[in-house]
Amino acid sequence: MADFVGAVDQGTTSTRFMIFDHEGKQRGHYQLEHEQIMPRAGWVEHSPVEIWERTSAVIRNAINAAGLVASDFAACGITNQRETTVVWNRRTGRPYHNAIVWQDTRTDRIASALERDGKGDVIRRKAGLPPATYFSGGKIQWILDNVPGARDDAETGDALFGNTDSWLTWNLTGGVHGGEHVTDVTNASRTMLMDLETLDWDDELLSFFGIPRRMLPRIRSSSEPDGYGIALDSGPLGGPVPLTGILGDQQAATVGQVCFGVGEAKNTYGTGNFLLLNTGRDLVRSRSGLLTTVGYRFGEEPAVYALEGSIAVTGSAVQWLRDQLGIISGAAQSEVLARQVDDNGGVYFVPAFSGLFAPYWRSDARGAIVGLSRYNTNAHLARATLEAICYQSRDVVEAMAKDSGVDLEVLKVDGGVTANALCMQIQADVLGVPVSRPVVAETTALGAAYAAGLAVGFWGSTDDLRANWQEDLRWTPSWSEDRRESGYASWKKAVERTLDWVDVS
Repeated sequence: MADFVGAVDQGTTSTRFMIFDHEGKQRGHYQLEHEQIMPRAGWVEHSPVEIWERTSAVIRNAINAAGLVASDFAACGITNQRETTVVWNRRTGRPYHNAIVWQDTRTDRIASALERDGKGDVIRRKAGLPPATYFSGGKIQWILDNVPGARDDAETGDALFGNTDSWLTWNLTGGVHGGEHVTDVTNASRTMLMDLETLDWDDELLSFFGIPRRMLPRIRSSSEPDGYGIALDSGPLGGPVPLTGILGDQQAATVGQVCFGVGEAKNTYGTGNFLLLNTGRDLVRSRSGLLTTVGYRFGEEPAVYALEGSIAVTGSAVQWLRDQLGIISGAAQSEVLARQVDDNGGVYFVPAFSGLFAPYWRSDARGAIVGLSRYNTNAHLARATLEAICYQSRDVVEAMAKDSGVDLEVLKVDGGVTANALCMQIQADVLGVPVSRPVVAETTALGAAYAAGLAVGFWGSTDDLRANWQEDLRWTPSWSEDRRESGYASWKKAVERTLDWVDVS
């Protein structure tokens, strides 16, 4: 009998394969980073070929290290960096261009033109998203307009589009030899091309970007009893394993955090921060700069929607301290350095490297460090970097309360930055509510495993998943209300200093 479910977690900086048992406990793991390609300022790319190679390697290594074989797995799920755009040839399997990453800003003029031409409101109404460089639609258009032969092949159906979930599924199920070209509703909802009510590609939205419908994947549920296809014997799983779960990474974390009730929320701390609030079967359209998105859809059940606050740069700001400034040698040292001071010394760091996402949606913004004096040290900058993660999350929480009318009582957190205890304490202090981390902090992969396992009966219902959730640590607020509000007011002033830096008209 199969005792495990596997999950591919294809993220912005790395890919991992994780193995879970019935209790939702990790039983195997392997992870590899991939190259961050930055050809010019504002451009961020990945090699799709490298991502597929690293995915194959982590699957094989995790399974071998755990001493398992394909027949030990009931199913496999995939979760992925959303919006990152791959266009490839279905006959050769070769990408036309490097994957254009969600952080990339080269499509800023495409987004601005949509707004200027009055199409922005249509996109908001149908897709729940503002015209922004973040989403896939503009990235597809850029490839079709700038890569020789891509548009002609798209018109004939030879050029295929997908976020990285579709690229991996196509390769796992055969590639050029009949690979399945599919995606799920959560990934499709991040393109500016899907109507949130019909859960299908929308011809009017496609016309805004000049994208042929035939290059798009079929949209399926996030948890599919019939599956998206079978991983081939010759593939990295080493045998036939049904692929039955696909979720974009932040929706996967929502499932992994078992936020199945209306009003339940989670915040994932990774390269960026992503706070999702479950709104149930109701489409709640944001008036405060948030995104309306699909949270998940299990089988033939109605879709569950969410409000999302997406923040572009949080954990990657810590990487910037390490890689570009060289003031820390590793992410863990940011906490050690920041603990050398009791506060930020008046320094505020707004890491708007890719503009500002929610709730501002300003592609003209760029990063700024303000409030510096000769008194300040690298410890103050490290502290300001951790505070920036937390203040950006408060921006989103404030907007979410306005849209939903729900005041947060506790924030469930997950992701790599939650290992930084000082950052989590600052988050509780900045928000004024407790912050709770589960035993399994890497809930993104767990959510993909849950979606796959539910589809094949490995778990009987979401009640089984709730029973698996356990709290590991909780941080409670320690700041006074005056300190909390004074700090947030200074943060808002710092944000204002970043605006109107880049001309995107």
